[in-house]
Amino acid sequence: MTAYRTALTLAASTLAFASAQVAHAQDVPAQTATAPAADPAAVPDTGDDIIVTGTRAVGRSRLDSASPVDVLSSAAIQRQGTTELGAALSAIAPSIDFPRPSAVDGTDAIRPATLRGLSPDQTLVLVNGVRGHTAALLNVGGSVGRGSAAVDLNTIPTVALDRIEVLRDGASAQYGSDAIAGVVNLRLREARSGGGMTVNYGFYNTDIDTARGSRSTNGEHALTVSGWQGIGFGEDGFLTVSGEYLDRQATNRADFDTRALVKVPGTPGRVTGLFGDPKVEQYSIFANAGTTLTGTWKLYGWLGYQDRDTRSAAFPRLPLASDQVAVDRLTLAGLSDGFLPLINTKSRDINSAIGIKGVVADWNVDLNASYGRNKIGFRTLDSANYAYGRTTQRDFSDGALIYDQYIVGLDVDRKFDVLQGVNVAFGLEGRREGFKIQSGELASYGYPAAGTVTGALPTAPPGAQGFGGFSPDNAIERSRRNGSVYLDVEAQVTDKLLLGLAGRGEDYSDFGSTGTGKVSARYDFARWFALRGTASTGFRAPALQQQYFTSVATVIQNGNPVQTGTYPSVSPIAARLGGLPLEPEKSTNFSVGTVIRFGGFDLTVDAYRIRIRNQIGLSENITTSSTQSAAVNAQILNLLAGSGATAARFFVNGIASTTKGIDAVAHYRLPTDAAGTFDLTIAGNVNDVNVTRVPTSTSTLNPAPTLFARNRIESLENGTPGEKVTGSIDWSLDQLGALARVTYYGDVTQPGTTAAGDVHSGKHLITDLELRYQAKKGAQIGLGVSNLFDVYPDATSIANNPTGVIGYPYYSPFGFNGRYVYARAGLSW
Repeated sequence: MTAYRTALTLAASTLAFASAQVAHAQDVPAQTATAPAADPAAVPDTGDDIIVTGTRAVGRSRLDSASPVDVLSSAAIQRQGTTELGAALSAIAPSIDFPRPSAVDGTDAIRPATLRGLSPDQTLVLVNGVRGHTAALLNVGGSVGRGSAAVDLNTIPTVALDRIEVLRDGASAQYGSDAIAGVVNLRLREARSGGGMTVNYGFYNTDIDTARGSRSTNGEHALTVSGWQGIGFGEDGFLTVSGEYLDRQATNRADFDTRALVKVPGTPGRVTGLFGDPKVEQYSIFANAGTTLTGTWKLYGWLGYQDRDTRSAAFPRLPLASDQVAVDRLTLAGLSDGFLPLINTKSRDINSAIGIKGVVADWNVDLNASYGRNKIGFRTLDSANYAYGRTTQRDFSDGALIYDQYIVGLDVDRKFDVLQGVNVAFGLEGRREGFKIQSGELASYGYPAAGTVTGALPTAPPGAQGFGGFSPDNAIERSRRNGSVYLDVEAQVTDKLLLGLAGRGEDYSDFGSTGTGKVSARYDFARWFALRGTASTGFRAPALQQQYFTSVATVIQNGNPVQTGTYPSVSPIAARLGGLPLEPEKSTNFSVGTVIRFGGFDLTVDAYRIRIRNQIGLSENITTSSTQSAAVNAQILNLLAGSGATAARFFVNGIASTTKGIDAVAHYRLPTDAAGTFDLTIAGNVNDVNVTRVPTSTSTLNPAPTLFARNRIESLENGTPGEKVTGSIDWSLDQLGALARVTYYGDVTQPGTTAAGDVHSGKHLITDLELRYQAKKGAQIGLGVSNLFDVYPDATSIANNPTGVIGYPYYSPFGFNGRYVYARAGLSW
């Protein structure tokens, strides 16, 4: 009920704001001059942006659409301290959240975003309207988006983008699998001339108040150098080349570790962990091109490549007097003082497409092919394999994950001059996906060959501490094929009534066929007021990663590391524990909303209800327990014998959930003669997720283990903020400008196995401020502060953080790094 009261309050406040601003807009003289903009890309959204997402009709603007669409300019994305696309989107789009997990292995490096509180893989990402490829990584750590394999938004440098369109509506019937929550369409920059170069430099200036003590830091810098150049050829040909280099130091927000030796009497101990943003060195390059071939036929395409080297930390291994086994292992490994394992994630990503479009018998035809590939190699550094004793190496090559995707698509559309205009579109798509696990070196996952090592403890676990490598038993190579066909009709029945109908059928080589549909309508009662609504069905195919990923890795459970095996749901171990072949998720989406606009003011309010059935989730870590019978514990131990794991998990269908919420966006643009232009936006999202069903086990064990328990439910229901509201003022006068933004985040729960183990982020306001000088051509300077008042989420309590390694909840929707001061200097030509 709290969420709904908040929703009603938000809606009422926004409508009141709307009424006031409409009345005020009536007083603005029609001849009021607009202050000159510094850069065409910097012109704020006026509501007349022509969209290509959510509609295949040419010339439709975001305020004329039947579904809610946000249009985010490149300028809005770049006017921030961060150059991470995911983090930048989260700051300006109220329905998008981008947590910054830490100590969750590869998810530290490949961080997923969420839309409307749903799983990251339930949002479809397009690049210039073409389906993007997911990352090879499967998020199996205890983070937001646990169990998902999603698109890595940060593989696209912000400098390569012209704008981003966010469709906040189910769109599987229009675009296919994954579009349950909505669609993010990344539109690349197109330029025949001009260019620019920018240097962003920033550092943290913050006071860190954890549960055990306080400290300050002034450093942990980040440097981004980016540039782009437009090149023209022929009559209308263009080649736009963009590049970016990022060097970001690690941040550390770990608490004090009371287990460590106290160097100064009266102090809380020392920081032994490394908990925060990872160290990153990354370079990206993108080229986008197009030209007319002959007549109406045009050739287009793009090619992007990114290399990202990330280093994060696992939990420290310390010699503790209370743990003689750990002391003996460290001593035999020659590391009696302990060590901190580092996880080195090397991601190489390719994003490419080529296409041709033209006109055939009055039909617009677009034929394209795309290829995407992501390879993630893992290394464990500054670590040890206890099974090797004193002969252990310190650095390990752990193997790699590879995902690739081929797509060939044909899109055909035509506008017919019947009624007030009927747009008919249809198309075909063929897709092939592949997933591969490559094994690492023996020392990364296993025991030494018999007789090659003396003196090691026989009970020592195998593999690199912190992140064990993939063994030959984990190595797999799988692929599947998919074919789809769609029909999309949009009719302007009268000058007031717009109707849309879409249907799609898909066939997968691994689980069969599925179909989806969508109906949309909009009625404009007047130029300034319209109602709109949609009803649709959706689906998401189980990812290859979810079907076939297998590994044994350290998982943090209630603050303690547990060696956990992840197995395919049809493997012998998973089948004995209740695993079954995975099936697609299904959804039913409803939305209804209103559009109000007058002069420089516009307001959209959209309510939605998303019902997901047969949802896929990662099961509990099934292990021995004092609450289970001795017979069941013995069977689990027998199943896991020789695997190196003490717990097992796998993917299951059968979760059902209902998500309800309201999105509201109010925008007012006020141009003045003397004081410049003021662009004001208030945008909010109220979201409530309710899990209504969990899967039951088909395990042969008696009694059967629980597959989906409290902490998994809490993560889905309360792992993202139920309320998020952003208010911003962007002022510009000639080449000068300023931006002030305040964002409110509701409380988020990082769940434990019991309520006592829950960690809450709390309710917080984050304030950002930037001043800028930006000429259309020439020098550009920006000075800013992100998180001006140095706000942190609530610190993790001592009771829930016995080691002191974790300082703050990594479910926090705004991270946990504190105040960030930055400067941006550039040159445009």
